[in-house]
Amino acid sequence: MKKAAIIGSGIAGIACSVRLANKGYAVDVFEQNGYPGGKLSTFTLGNYRFDAGPSLFTMPHFVEELFTLCGEDVSAHFSYKKKKIACEYFWEDGLTLTAYGNLEHYLNEVEQKLGVSPQVLQNYLTKAKKKYDLTAGLFLEKSLHKLSTYLSTDTLKALLQIHTLELQANLNQVNENQLQEPHLVQLYNRYATYNGSDPYQTPGIMSLVQHLEQHYGTFVPEKGMGAITQSVYALAKRQGVKFHFNQKVERIQVHQKKATGITINNENHDYDLVVSNMDVVPSYRYLMPDQKAPEKTLQQERSSSAVIFYWGIKTSFPQLDLHNIFFSADYREEFRYIFEDSSICDDPTIYVNITSKDVPEDAPEGCENWFVMINTPADKGQDWDQLVAALRIKVIRKIERILKTSIEDKIEVEEVLTPPLIQSKTQSHLGALYGASSNNTMAAFWRHPNFSQRIKNLYFCGGSVHPGGGIPLCLLSAKIVSEQIPKASYATKSITD
Repeated sequence: MKKAAIIGSGIAGIACSVRLANKGYAVDVFEQNGYPGGKLSTFTLGNYRFDAGPSLFTMPHFVEELFTLCGEDVSAHFSYKKKKIACEYFWEDGLTLTAYGNLEHYLNEVEQKLGVSPQVLQNYLTKAKKKYDLTAGLFLEKSLHKLSTYLSTDTLKALLQIHTLELQANLNQVNENQLQEPHLVQLYNRYATYNGSDPYQTPGIMSLVQHLEQHYGTFVPEKGMGAITQSVYALAKRQGVKFHFNQKVERIQVHQKKATGITINNENHDYDLVVSNMDVVPSYRYLMPDQKAPEKTLQQERSSSAVIFYWGIKTSFPQLDLHNIFFSADYREEFRYIFEDSSICDDPTIYVNITSKDVPEDAPEGCENWFVMINTPADKGQDWDQLVAALRIKVIRKIERILKTSIEDKIEVEEVLTPPLIQSKTQSHLGALYGASSNNTMAAFWRHPNFSQRIKNLYFCGGSVHPGGGIPLCLLSAKIVSEQIPKASYATKSITD
């Protein structure tokens, strides 16, 4: 059978391996780390378990689709539940707001706490839904770099209603115009961070993300986020995919403008096609240094990165849930620091994820595992030791002020992840979490396509290429790749034979 090599076992790489195996390919996945999942992996500190990276699970049907494709019952291998509370929000002025999964409850909460009528917020969400319905088939589910995408009724429909997409306004302007109430504007500005962007620059079309979370809901795997990786990884192995861990690919072999294989340990291995699940920048810079690179694409502004504190907390906080946000007092200033000054402001917004709220075994009884994330610029040579030391103090003091209790003396174990570490562990260029930022109206079109426009049989999936970062979009990138590749039709010898 035909052979496919996939470089990297992030969730997109694993999903792509499932889809290609289902098409009849002999698939080998090569991973430099000793474990699958990339950012979507787990680790333990003492008696605490932590999700290393992505902590938000939405649109689970994209995971289920992989099992259905293979004729399997997803419930036999992967289980999850819908959250009744999407997020708890906290502000320095003492305001708190619970974002309920139930729309009616949420609308009532916003009216009671913020004085915003349900109709105002409902109208906003309805407009967000319309943006999604108009563009999902174009921006998310198909390649933006194929002519056939534009010769469709979906594209025509979107063009006829292009004013609805609010491309000429930024997300903050859309939110201020439609919502007005400052706390609610800030809450919905936050969604720009879902793809590492700035709400004061990213186009207004991005409000469609709000629809996705409110409409589909937020979920939690019964065994934590790592269960997403482990279940799809096990599915891939059942489909015959071979995984090679601690195997760093050194080159993508290209002959006569065609990808012909890979090099590992100075040995060449032939393949009929190659898929890179690495960040697109090192894919060109390190794996194909002798090939002409799409420089305009590779030199785009990077998305934000993060500093993450993993804390084992030897007490529990009933006022917190799985997802919690402690907002900064000056959101515009926070993003100015990130994207203009390449630094961290004195009063950053803090995200606290506590999986032990839903997966009790993740922490000892009466304790909690805190994943504390602060958005930061990508790594541009800053003194991260100094930044992190100052940031840790600010984060602790801010949480203590808002919760009106001490937490520093309750930190039992600690680990810290910085942009340079993100780059070294996941090969994400400059530690950027989502590849290029979306701080431009044309950003979606400027993202690298899911295939090479110069090299035949070379494909790309993952958060640094179209359609973007986050678990659902990474899974969609794998689907877009597989739809461009024909079913396998002839036999050759596999590296693993």
